Amino acid sequence: MSYYQAPLPDEGESSASVVPFAHYLWILRRHKWQLLAFVVVAVASTVIVASRLTPYYQATATIDVDRMVPTAVVGAEATASRASSMNDSDFYLTTQIQLIKSDSVLRPVAQRLKLPLPKRADAPIVLPYLTVTRPPKTYLLTISYRDPDPQFAADVANGIARSYRDYSYLIRYQATSGQSVFMLKQMEDLQAEMEKSAEKLSEFQKELNIISPDEKTNVLAANLLQLNTEYTNSEADRFKKEAAAKSVANGSIEALEASEQGEQIRHLVDRIQEANQKFATVKTNFGPNHPEYKKAANEQAELQAQFVRLKADVAQRVQVEYQQAVNREEMLKKAVDQTKADFESLNLKTFEYTNLKRKADADRTLYEDLSRKIKEAGINAGFQNSSIRLADEARPALKPAFPRVGMMAAVAFFASTFLGVMVAFLSDSLDHSLRDPEHIQRHLQTEVLGSLPVVKAWRGHLPRPDSEGGKHRDFFGDTRGAANSYEEAIRTLRDSILLPNADKRPRSLLVTSATPREGKTTTAVHLAVVHSQQKRKTLLIDGDLRRPGVYHHVGVTNDKGMSNVVNGEMAWRDALQDSDGLPHLKVLPAGAPSRRAADGLGETLRQILLEAQSEYDLVICDAPPLLGFAESLQIAALVDGVVVVALAGQTERNAVASVLTSLKRLKANVIGLVLNEVRADMSERYYYYGYYGKHYSRYYKPLSN
Repeated sequence: MSYYQAPLPDEGESSASVVPFAHYLWILRRHKWQLLAFVVVAVASTVIVASRLTPYYQATATIDVDRMVPTAVVGAEATASRASSMNDSDFYLTTQIQLIKSDSVLRPVAQRLKLPLPKRADAPIVLPYLTVTRPPKTYLLTISYRDPDPQFAADVANGIARSYRDYSYLIRYQATSGQSVFMLKQMEDLQAEMEKSAEKLSEFQKELNIISPDEKTNVLAANLLQLNTEYTNSEADRFKKEAAAKSVANGSIEALEASEQGEQIRHLVDRIQEANQKFATVKTNFGPNHPEYKKAANEQAELQAQFVRLKADVAQRVQVEYQQAVNREEMLKKAVDQTKADFESLNLKTFEYTNLKRKADADRTLYEDLSRKIKEAGINAGFQNSSIRLADEARPALKPAFPRVGMMAAVAFFASTFLGVMVAFLSDSLDHSLRDPEHIQRHLQTEVLGSLPVVKAWRGHLPRPDSEGGKHRDFFGDTRGAANSYEEAIRTLRDSILLPNADKRPRSLLVTSATPREGKTTTAVHLAVVHSQQKRKTLLIDGDLRRPGVYHHVGVTNDKGMSNVVNGEMAWRDALQDSDGLPHLKVLPAGAPSRRAADGLGETLRQILLEAQSEYDLVICDAPPLLGFAESLQIAALVDGVVVVALAGQTERNAVASVLTSLKRLKANVIGLVLNEVRADMSERYYYYGYYGKHYSRYYKPLSN
């Protein structure tokens, strides 16, 4: 038995659902009248309801918030607002909007104008028709109120604006007054603290017996510097005189000459040298008894005696000067040490004095600042600045602000259009039935062989053929409109099954469906009819032994058939019947319904297909639905190809997917899927059915019986 392999979907096709834009346009065309009706009803209802609503008039008061105006007359607040006004304008205006909506602003207006008050007296007042906004990039606040009475709406808006202005002044006055009261309470404590610190400073000054310890410190520092200098000089002088004393004690002539009497000693030494030279000369010329000799000797002795006395006097004087230098150095050292001690002691007292003076000055400054602020607060408390001004009072409106019929109708139009479109798209996305061939190929990975249009005139059954006419057109009943479209669709289905591989066309087909009442029997019968009309021998087998239906459509009896063959009561050729007007078609009906015969159908049908292959060009089997019946799977495993019929717009995609999975597991050759009872509004690809139906009704006339 040769097998025909149906073409597989292109490997490049993805199973992902990618809906083209043209599909959405088709959905809109398909539901255009429903969408149009929905939009018209929505807009008309909106216009009717809006025209019956109570008109509300809106009045708007404008407030100018000038941040450049100071909030005070004197003090830092008089200049601080100008610096901060450019930094926090958004936060400030947002705060003012919330302040306008507060209970403190609204309650006086509500009580004066007798607006609705909350049931609880302590509950905050909320006005549902009040709107406070800020025009962009301005320092303006608009207060709008709606009411059926335009004058009352203007009165409420103006009342709220004035109440907000007065309340702003009130809270600022209360804050300033409260600040003054608080500062007055702090004045007494601060004054006592200032007096206490001043008294401590005065007592400390008396203890030091000075007016300012800083001046005393400066004097001591200067004295210490001078004493250090003198002490250093005395120490150097002592070193010098100590060296001189040691030199003199050693008898050094140079040391004697370096002393204060050095000139006298040098002069005496010169005289001694002259006397020695003279005595040497006299000694050479005269004897010891000569008067010149004695005179020169006496003069020499006298000068030596003077030198000895002068040397002793110089040595004593150098020693005395050295001792004086030592004494002076010790005295200066004691003075330096005493001055240092006095300076350090005074420094410690100066630090304490500085702390006391700083605290006293701080207390005095704080007291003076607080006193000044109390005076400023008293002045500023009575100042009512003009930073919040009623720039434009509200006036009664001439036209109602609500309802705006035109705008509401436009909103209703766009909203209903959007809603209708979304509902149409949503209903289409939630529809999991099989309708569009492209979607079927994408989701189920199987080919759609053809689409059969719905024929309402048949009402679920086909007319019996005319036994006298013998023409194949009479088999389809009414030759007008959809019936002829159905005939052309069946022929197209026949060609899509048999023509792709003409040299290896299938010799046996199973026509089945996933669930009952999807048109499998009708499709199998018509497929057999149009195949036989090509003068090709065709065998139509009714394999649905539980609920046979082929005999009813082709006009044969069901007294004998497949059930008798399965039970061994007759040969299958003996059960064949002819259909009137179709000489090339043989029909093997199901026979009497039999569950026991259905169980043995597989083996019997295998033998029939082997024998019929040499006699018939095509064997078409009708079988029960695949879901729930075992014999359909048996037949699918025997035939060359399986054609699955699905009811367009009703058969669930999951059911067909389950059927295809079962057939794939059996390794059955699924040629493709047939969509039955297709209407032009099911997909943009079915528009031609309506066109050809009109074409047939215009050019074909019914044949007379």
